[in-house]
Amino acid sequence: MKSPIRGVRLEMSAMTQFDSDLRWDLLETGDWFWIILIIIFSFLPFLYAFKDKTSISLAMVLSLLLVRFIQYFLELFNGEFSSFNAIELFGLKPALMSEHIHFHRFVTSAWLHADWIHVLSNVLVIALVGVPLEQRMGVKRWLAVYSLGFIGGNISWVLTHPDSLNPAIGASGAAFGLLGAYMACWPNDKIEFPLLFLIRAWPVWMIAFLRIGIEIFQIYSIQIDTAGQTNVAHMAHLGGFFLAYILARTIAIGAPSSLDDVETLDNKVLNQLSEKQKIDIMKNLGDDPWSEKGEDLQGNAARVLSKLRKEGDEIETRRAWLEELAEQTVCPVCSGEIIAEVRSNKCTLKCVVSSSHLNWP
Repeated sequence: MKSPIRGVRLEMSAMTQFDSDLRWDLLETGDWFWIILIIIFSFLPFLYAFKDKTSISLAMVLSLLLVRFIQYFLELFNGEFSSFNAIELFGLKPALMSEHIHFHRFVTSAWLHADWIHVLSNVLVIALVGVPLEQRMGVKRWLAVYSLGFIGGNISWVLTHPDSLNPAIGASGAAFGLLGAYMACWPNDKIEFPLLFLIRAWPVWMIAFLRIGIEIFQIYSIQIDTAGQTNVAHMAHLGGFFLAYILARTIAIGAPSSLDDVETLDNKVLNQLSEKQKIDIMKNLGDDPWSEKGEDLQGNAARVLSKLRKEGDEIETRRAWLEELAEQTVCPVCSGEIIAEVRSNKCTLKCVVSSSHLNWP
């Protein structure tokens, strides 16, 4: 079974329209058409996400898929519409990276993929790891660690293969960066992930240790010449993971979730609480932030809020209804996504954009 985190791909192109002496002023009109189209398709999902306050992780997934679709179209009709080669222009070529005209490759290479299996394996990880991490960190911090992942991966590949002209592409460094950041900040969280031939909720620390262990073993196999030829840039994976891991806790300061916070209740501690102590940590549910803003909840959200008030007199039940309510409504201040955060046996609804918007009950 192949790993869900596939490698940054190394691509050799028989058609090399853009050589090491890239001149932007020599690009033809048709080339600029495809460049502009790729840029537009890359940014559209993020504009929509910021406008409608939806998940930036899923916007990244859509962005990568749209760029891959353009690549597929160019490959399918190669030579009929254009001889434009996105990998030659935007892929990371270590031997060229000392020249400032090629610096864009550090970023653009993370949007290109060799084939559909390559891109799907990366977006699977970005979705499974990225969405819960975004809920923990918030949008801006998530974008920061994602960027650290692909920048760290690209830098490590350039430093370890300084003379290579083979373009390296893919978002695997970014995917490993998300995993590294999650490992640094909330290692005990459990997320649904395909691991050990099973798809189930695994602790983040276990996913990280197994994935990094596999990468190190593969690098060792290559070094002792037992792995054969490979088109996977394992060093880029490690670079993305460790750069994000090292800096993630600093970036996460002030995030919607506190560092090392555990989402699950500690049942042993909970069982030791007296009934009075359980009641003391519960707040009155009579007033809600939506009504206070003059936006009473409707439909299923109103039903869940009613159930919460009627049945939320025990910690376990209250938490269940609060988690359901978080999925049914949005922040009354910014209309952003809200999460149910558990801390010290208390479940609280918080806005992922800013905890000052919503912190209830």
